[in-house]
Amino acid sequence: MGIGASLGLLAVLVVVPILGVEVCGGTWFFAVVVPYLALGIFLAGIVYRVVKWAQAPVPFRIPTTCGQQRSLPWIPAARVDNPSTGWGVLVRVLLEVLFFRSLYRNTKVDLWPGPRLSYRWEKWLWLGALAFHWSFFIIFIRHLRLFTTPVPTLVQWLDGLDGFLRVGAQALYVTDLLFLGAVSYLFLRRLVIPQIRYISLPGDYFPLLLLLGIASTGVLLRYFFRVDVTAVKELALGLVTFHPQVPAGVGILFYLHLFLVSGLVAYFPFSKMVHMAGVFLSPTRNLANNSRARRHINPWNYPVKVHTYAEYEEEFGSKMREAGIPLDG
Repeated sequence: MGIGASLGLLAVLVVVPILGVEVCGGTWFFAVVVPYLALGIFLAGIVYRVVKWAQAPVPFRIPTTCGQQRSLPWIPAARVDNPSTGWGVLVRVLLEVLFFRSLYRNTKVDLWPGPRLSYRWEKWLWLGALAFHWSFFIIFIRHLRLFTTPVPTLVQWLDGLDGFLRVGAQALYVTDLLFLGAVSYLFLRRLVIPQIRYISLPGDYFPLLLLLGIASTGVLLRYFFRVDVTAVKELALGLVTFHPQVPAGVGILFYLHLFLVSGLVAYFPFSKMVHMAGVFLSPTRNLANNSRARRHINPWNYPVKVHTYAEYEEEFGSKMREAGIPLDG
């Protein structure tokens, strides 16, 4: 059900720009209106999600800890796994964001005859996630050459480093291969492993299929059906400077690629991919575990009128004596 719905939705996203450009001639709509609309939805959605997260009260320190808390001087503390200072929290968040440290320590449970449970390291998921995120990030940086003039030195350096492999006179980007391989692995993992397939929803399949569609059309444009890069950069610069001009001769495959990218951008704030922003606002990650050193008072503990035991005994003392209940007074 989940994979079928996701494939159907992806098919709709593929057919719409083909019919819109080839049949209806809506090049302006798909080249200008759709990217602006997708960017507007993305910005509004991200702001809404971040504001809602920031407004959520966090009355207690609830960091996720995997090591010894700071206590007595002679007891070694885990400064990263159980940070008690802001610097420790910063190091832990950076390790999580850049290297997926918690996923690296992920374990897999196997049930053997007996019955007997065994736990072993599961590194393939960590490698796939690391390759996917870093290659996606580098590809995004490389695409900045289309939106800037002159092209920044960092973008030129990354472009040259990523394309050091050559197939004839053409550069073969390593991140293109890594991205396609990583997304394919993450998608097939949900299909092949029964436990993962059982808990997978359309919201798990669709982003992966959408990313595969974007990567596939991008690879086709880069290596097989060459697009006029000058015309594409003219369109990109026009969008950035709010003076869009639709160039001629870029082909339907480019509009399909652009439409899928716009779909990903618009869908991003409403999907699980929004964890990119949420990880920085997670109280289990961004709080120092200093509850032994500082007293944290719950802001929800507003003054209330209480009924003390002395008042209770004064009110019900006679009935308690009749019932044989001992009294303090």
